[in-house]
Amino acid sequence: MSRAIPRTYWVAGTAVLLALLFAAAATVAAAGGGSAAPPAAAPRTPGLHSPDAGFARDMAVHHQQAVEMSFIVRDRTQDEAVRTLAYDIANTQANQRGMLLGWLDLWGLPKVVAGEPAMSWMGASAGHGGHAGHGPAKPGALMPGMATKEELEQLGAASGRDAEVLFLQLMTDHHQGGVTMAQGCAQQCGTPVERDLAQGMVDAQRSELTLMADMLRQRGATPRG
Repeated sequence: MSRAIPRTYWVAGTAVLLALLFAAAATVAAAGGGSAAPPAAAPRTPGLHSPDAGFARDMAVHHQQAVEMSFIVRDRTQDEAVRTLAYDIANTQANQRGMLLGWLDLWGLPKVVAGEPAMSWMGASAGHGGHAGHGPAKPGALMPGMATKEELEQLGAASGRDAEVLFLQLMTDHHQGGVTMAQGCAQQCGTPVERDLAQGMVDAQRSELTLMADMLRQRGATPRG
């Protein structure tokens, strides 16, 4: 395949660097009692139902399925372009998921809130049933763009070109739902490093959407729409 696969590791790396700088700045401020300037106020911890916490919980779940689908297709095809894309998605989203769950631990917040509708933190920007942008979740899916159990089983039973096409179609839907959610955090989250990570997700996944559309065309297929 002539087109290069875009690498998205910079998203996770940038977020980690920003987090370290943020933590270092907070430490210096806390230790500066002898300075003439008053110490900086501690950053506000996000609340249980804040956009920051809601996005971290929901995107961690969303990412986990992308990682699962990527590992499935790596075992169902020998096509190097698809396998490379799957590896990139799995590696990047697993790293990002770790950061999201780590922030919840840092904030002392649970990773699951019983009875909380998915994407309800998006408020007025959410559509029917608390879901946003890419339309409501299809029956059997937790959030917009996510695959159902039956679709995951279908992917696991396919092979060769059929597995490649289905993976690219499922991941296209998945990315479209993920971009909508990440845009919500980029606009609403109060934690700067989390907003930066969300915007990085938007940029990287839009690039991969363009790539996957090209890969589908090369296989005589199109996104499912």
